[in-house]
Amino acid sequence: MSDSVKKDGFFTIGKIVGCHGVKGTMKVYSYAESPSVFIPGQPMLLKLPGGEKKTYVLKWIRPHKRTILMCLKGINDRTRAEPLIHSELLMERGALPVLEEGTFYWSDLIGLSVFKTDETYIGRIDSVIQTGSNDVYVVKEKDNEILVPALEWVVIAVDLENKTMRVNLPEGL
Repeated sequence: MSDSVKKDGFFTIGKIVGCHGVKGTMKVYSYAESPSVFIPGQPMLLKLPGGEKKTYVLKWIRPHKRTILMCLKGINDRTRAEPLIHSELLMERGALPVLEEGTFYWSDLIGLSVFKTDETYIGRIDSVIQTGSNDVYVVKEKDNEILVPALEWVVIAVDLENKTMRVNLPEGL
């Protein structure tokens, strides 16, 4: 999952990227690996492009190509849906599924200081790229950028409490 945990305890789980049809259906780019985090009947906090926050109840969702189609209660036509484009979808962190041991939400990893096994500092995780086989951590330090594959043999340890990651980089990195 991508993006950030907000100070108010909310987690960004997606972004409205467009409208679909004339009945208020919206296209959502999900940061979640599975649409199962979107539960009909659940309140959704939207952070509008201007920064204002509004709560809506999720009416229904369904997968659609590389996005999710979503309908919110009270948004019954395209005119009401269009101002919501570019809004972030936020969910209370406590409502998110508990992850398996050794798996992390992307937002927990963004900003971690990354060190090689010999304690050499290489930078901070700036973003995560989702690929077909494994995620890749974009680690930046000043003008340098290193792509670190999120593989068990590369990522040796993640310490969220101390905000660090230890890696065993492949030859050439």
